[in-house]
Amino acid sequence: MVESTAFFLTAGNLAMEGGRGTPPEALKERQSGYTLPASLEANSLKKSNWGFLLTGIVGGTLVAVYAVATPFITPALRRVCLPFVPATTKQIENVMKALRCRRGSLVDVGSGDGRIVIAAAKEGFTAVGYELNPWLVWYSRYRAWREGVQGSARFYISDLWKVTFSEYSNVVIFGVPQMMPQLERKLELELQDHARVIACRFPFPHWSPAQVTGEGGDTVWAYDASSFRAMERGPEGRCASVGHSRRDFIEEGF
Repeated sequence: MVESTAFFLTAGNLAMEGGRGTPPEALKERQSGYTLPASLEANSLKKSNWGFLLTGIVGGTLVAVYAVATPFITPALRRVCLPFVPATTKQIENVMKALRCRRGSLVDVGSGDGRIVIAAAKEGFTAVGYELNPWLVWYSRYRAWREGVQGSARFYISDLWKVTFSEYSNVVIFGVPQMMPQLERKLELELQDHARVIACRFPFPHWSPAQVTGEGGDTVWAYDASSFRAMERGPEGRCASVGHSRRDFIEEGF
């Protein structure tokens, strides 16, 4: 009996020594105590990665919105505000009526999404559009390609005041009243006598139109360069263009 008790005591001591004097419950608590910080660290790292991802998405979205919106907002901040307003179907029809029986090159200044240029190209004109908004220029090129007139409808990013109009026989302009007097002087200087100017939405203040088509907001006014050039040269004609050059219009900030 004494030997059995001594055996069990010895085995217990050996078990305690093998466990370094730590009971099994304590070992479990210690093990759970070491694994908990590791799981917390993993969760924290995962949340940190999601935070970086969300920050990147929000930042990228803001940059994209800024890049797209800026070309549309900038015209409103210029000295002469010329916002993008798409031409209506009726306006396009009236422009084409005013250009009936005419041929040669055509330019649309402030061409927007390219509707006038594409319609003119379909009627046989060699048409060019100038537009400050690069997004609208790229979209216009895509539309011309989709309509199959990319060979005769071209689009460029440019300020209309930096364009020379002497090479064009037909000019289309969707202007605003503040810019029309200055544009009159520029066209008088640069256009050939056989050219025709089509004004949409607002007429030129001093010229007499050779033709008026449509009504209301869809009205277009057609002016022949030979007529307003004769007015300019007449004894009682207006000489507002004298002394003005292409550089004057650029320096005036239009």
